[in-house]
Amino acid sequence: MKPDAAPHAFLDAVDADTMLREVQDWAAINTGTGNLDGLATMAGKLADAFSQLPGGVELVEPATVTAISAEGREFEKPHGRHLVLQVRPEAERRFVLTGHMDTVFPADHPFQEVSWLDDETINGPGTADMKGGLDVILHALKLFETTESASRVGYDVMINSDEETGSLASRGLIEELARGKYAALTYEPSALPDGTLAHARGGTGNYSITITGKSAHAGRNPQDGRNAIVAASDLVLRVKALEAEDITVNPAKIEGGAANNVVPDLAILRFNIRPKSTDAMERFDGELDEILRLIKGEHEVGVHRHGGVTRPPKPVDAKAQRLFDLVKDCGAQLGQQIGWKSTGGVCDGNNIAATGVPVVDTMGVRGGAIHSPDEFMIVPSLRERAALSALVLTKLSTGDPL
Repeated sequence: MKPDAAPHAFLDAVDADTMLREVQDWAAINTGTGNLDGLATMAGKLADAFSQLPGGVELVEPATVTAISAEGREFEKPHGRHLVLQVRPEAERRFVLTGHMDTVFPADHPFQEVSWLDDETINGPGTADMKGGLDVILHALKLFETTESASRVGYDVMINSDEETGSLASRGLIEELARGKYAALTYEPSALPDGTLAHARGGTGNYSITITGKSAHAGRNPQDGRNAIVAASDLVLRVKALEAEDITVNPAKIEGGAANNVVPDLAILRFNIRPKSTDAMERFDGELDEILRLIKGEHEVGVHRHGGVTRPPKPVDAKAQRLFDLVKDCGAQLGQQIGWKSTGGVCDGNNIAATGVPVVDTMGVRGGAIHSPDEFMIVPSLRERAALSALVLTKLSTGDPL
């Protein structure tokens, strides 16, 4: 392509047939977050594909992640390796592009095959979220590397194995690679099938609170027991009362208990929060600590807290807005009408934004019905979005657009 090409030259240069074949091949590999064999197979295929780009590909070991079992014990959860490609790390201006190889569909889920819904739409696990997005990264960078601008900048690509469960095994890696970057692009599917981008996002946190009481006979000596289920129920009402306009609280599950004639000595409360601002996130954390102190004292039980906020809220500041405006302008040059809307959903873009780097996190394919057997991808969007990203990267490589 030589010197920085006219926008439509990017569209003409996209190998759409190859992109479709790759997405179909990748979607046929089950990569549920817990399917380590499937993730290993996918990581190998991605490593081969991204080795076509300059730089070095590395498969990075996951960070240690623990969870709380139904018996109240903390245990280590295994995860797959993450892929990292680093190109021209010595460049003064660098970008980071991120995606994930895992899906929400485990190996025993019935939704495993790709099929055509019509001439422009395929249905299949991960086609939109986000095997299609991974292929957009690959082909956008291949196009970008044909321009003169590419030699002036560098970039990292990070594809993790655990985004669908909160990126706990990759959060540190994401933040490390994001820091100091000029801009970031993440390849979640568009917020709407028409290509609308996700704008500001709220945050999310998951908690498991283990309460240990004391068992006793429910008829002979209940006064000697300490009822963990009662304490957990009290806790539910107290954390739910922390809801406000800037935060929601969803008590999701209480586990534990015993026979009807036994005072239960174990309960585990699991709940999720959705803070809309950093202030709400920090306020909740402090209030929760005080509530747990009261529960412990008033019910005479042991209390263990596990978890917390995994994705901080993602506001859009002036610099991030300029990146959105740039994407919109590039879309217009390619004949694509691009808008955006705020959303309550979360992704790795939240973690990137927390490092102070401007990010647009729905640069992937157009599609919909993600996380369900009706998931679909609009095939022409592979070509559209690859050209869009290539043009955005070219614009980001010259001058100071942000």
